[in-house]
Amino acid sequence: MRSLKHWSVVSFLVPTASYAWNMPVGVTDVSGDIYRLHMTIFWICVAIGLLVFGAMFYSLFRYRHAKGAKAAHFHENTLVEVLWTAIPVLILIAMAVPATATLKQMYNPSDADLDVMITGQQWRWRYEYMGENVAFISSLSTPQVQINGEEARGETYLLDVDNPLVLPVNRKVRFLMTSDDVIHSWWVPELAVKQDAVPGFINENWVRINEPGIYRGQCAELCGMDHGFMPVVVHAMEQEAFDKWFAERKAAAEKEISGIDRDWKLAELMERGQATYEAICASCHQPDGGGSPPAFPALAGNEQLIADQAWHLDRVLNGVSGAAMPAFRNTLNPVELAAVVTYTRNAWGNDAGDVVQPLTVQELIAQ
Repeated sequence: MRSLKHWSVVSFLVPTASYAWNMPVGVTDVSGDIYRLHMTIFWICVAIGLLVFGAMFYSLFRYRHAKGAKAAHFHENTLVEVLWTAIPVLILIAMAVPATATLKQMYNPSDADLDVMITGQQWRWRYEYMGENVAFISSLSTPQVQINGEEARGETYLLDVDNPLVLPVNRKVRFLMTSDDVIHSWWVPELAVKQDAVPGFINENWVRINEPGIYRGQCAELCGMDHGFMPVVVHAMEQEAFDKWFAERKAAAEKEISGIDRDWKLAELMERGQATYEAICASCHQPDGGGSPPAFPALAGNEQLIADQAWHLDRVLNGVSGAAMPAFRNTLNPVELAAVVTYTRNAWGNDAGDVVQPLTVQELIAQ
C-alpha cells in the first residue's frame, strides 16, 4: 500500500511513480493488462469529453444571443443521426475487444501449478495448500498498544499478519475461495485479485507473480465488527526459497500431527493455548477474557465453562447455532483445539485444574 504524501501529477500519468490517485501496475501480467486497459479507456473518455464539451462551449460562445445569433429550425438530418449512432458503436467495439481479451485471461485458472484454498473467517484468513497437508491461520499482528493509540503507528499499521500466504514467483497459483461465516472479499491490489469468499460456494481466481516481494491487501467486503482488522499479506519468493519454506512448514505440520498421541502437560498446553487464543479468540472475547456481552460472553469467571468440560468442548468444536460463535473443528487442528480449551479453562483465575488432551479432541471430531 502506497502513501498519499508521495503523489504528484507525474505519478498520475507515469506508471512507475506512486499510485495514490491511480490503480497500480502491479506485479503480474494480468495486473499490467488491466492497468493498460484502464488507461486506454480513460484517455478515450478524456478525448470524448474534450470534443463534446469543446463543441458545446464553442457553440455557446460563438452563437450567443448577445452577438445576434438566431437559431436554425430543422427537424431531420439522416447523416447526423447515422453518425451519432455509428461512432459510439465503433468506440464501444474498440473498447470491448481488449476488455474481452483481458477478461478471458482473468477467468482462466486452468493448468495451475499450485492450488490454495482461502477461507474467510471473522476476522482472519485460513490458507490450505491443497493435497500437501499444510494449512494455517493468518491473523492481524499489529500490536494492541498501537491500535489503542498508546504507541506510534508503524508504516504497515493494520496491514501486518502473523502468518502471510507464501507463494513462488513465476508459477501459476489457483485460488479456491470460500467462507465459514459471512461474505468476505480477498483483495490484493498489486496482484489484481479481488474475489468474494461466500459461505457455501467456492469461487476461483488465479495469479502468477513476476517479482519477489511482500504485497498487502485487505478484506474488501463489510463483514462485521472487526472488518478493518482483517489484512491480507502475500510473500512471494523465488522457487528455491519457497521450496525451503514449504519443506519446513510441512515438517512442522507432520510433527504437530505426530504430537496428537502423546500426553501434553498443563504448562505446554497453556503456552500453546495462549498463542492460539490471542490469534483467534481475543478479537471477540477480549485479551483478558472479559468478552463483549451479549454477543460475546465473558470467559473469565464463566461458571458453566469451568464446571462442564463437555459443554465447553462442544461449543468450541461445533459452534453455537444462531450466534456469532463459529465451529472450529475444521479450522484448528486437535493440538490447537485442546490447547485453547485448556487455556481458557485455567486462565484469568478460572483455575479448572483439568487438561484436555489432543487425542480426546481428535476422537470427538471423528464421531
